[in-house]
Amino acid sequence: MSLPLQPLAALRREVRTYAERAIAPLTDEIDRSDRLPPEVFRGLAQEGLTGLGIPAEWGGIGGGTRELSVVLEELSRVSATVGTDLSVHLSVCAAPILKWGTDTQRTRWLRPLARGESLGAFALTEPGVGSDAAHLSTRYERIGAGVRITGSKMFITNGSSAGIVLAFATFDPARGSHGISAFLIPRGTPGFSVAQRLDKLGLRGSETNELIFDGVELPADAQLGREGEGLSIALGALMGGRIGIASCALGVAQAGFDQLRAAVAQSPDDERRARLARAWADLSSARALIEKAAEAKDAGQPYELAASTAKLVAARVAASIAHDAVEVIGGPATLRGHPAERILRDARVFPIVEGTTEIQERIVGKMLSESGTGRIPSDHA
Repeated sequence: MSLPLQPLAALRREVRTYAERAIAPLTDEIDRSDRLPPEVFRGLAQEGLTGLGIPAEWGGIGGGTRELSVVLEELSRVSATVGTDLSVHLSVCAAPILKWGTDTQRTRWLRPLARGESLGAFALTEPGVGSDAAHLSTRYERIGAGVRITGSKMFITNGSSAGIVLAFATFDPARGSHGISAFLIPRGTPGFSVAQRLDKLGLRGSETNELIFDGVELPADAQLGREGEGLSIALGALMGGRIGIASCALGVAQAGFDQLRAAVAQSPDDERRARLARAWADLSSARALIEKAAEAKDAGQPYELAASTAKLVAARVAASIAHDAVEVIGGPATLRGHPAERILRDARVFPIVEGTTEIQERIVGKMLSESGTGRIPSDHA
């Protein structure tokens, strides 16, 4: 694909055609087996999608947040599993390396990620630490010119298959956010292991793992950014990633809407048509918020409020529309194997991942209450 050279509408058609041809026939089996066939990621790489948003000099195909949003929505409309895995790979692994990495790190790690030769993961959450990311228990200590990392991470997407994991650890928990640094940990490093693969309600096929770092020793150039800069890197990556995850939620919402509309068309009445109208309004609102956040980010403007608002709304809309689809379809939609049943399970994940609904509400509420101008901040005007 030659993303910078084609309009977004053409890109949407191209990705939709690809997803329906190459991924849709596998969706049911992915959900049943809880496994993503390797050929799916290879196909994304062949299409250039594993290098989306990465400049050609580092092995990518370029494009910006708007292109990424369209791609993730169309992939997730067919398979939220595929969309989410790609979002993590690009938004919270490749993007931080592009932004904060040295040229040596970009050459070693970003090029393989962009070409799809390696899958990326992001390891911040711990068994006892979720939203309170400033209080990590995973520790690192200096050993000669390098570091040794000890601890564990939980709920890590792509964890066992990733060629590179962007992980976060602290050298002094008492220092809170100022003690955290970021590290690039290759698969196969001694002491790095996968403790378990978690069996989830939704996004089946997207592996979610507990990772163990048992005295993992890394050279000095494995550190991404400066010492103590880790939490800033993590939060910056997550803020951009919220647009990606919101786009995945939007794809699930669109899939739910397609199911709902088909059911209403088969058995229309005023109440069902009203429900369809509300779903359409919610879907359109979520899409507009995501587009605004993506445009602001691409323009180099403040986008934090728009990104958190988009994620907050898209996650809610996905769950709401998926619920409506199951209710209107009725009994058949409660059976395993029915698309609406899978969509409902997938939708339930999005209010939790990459910043819960409660976290987004706190962020949005804080920004609005502290704007001090009595008007909506500029990134949402």
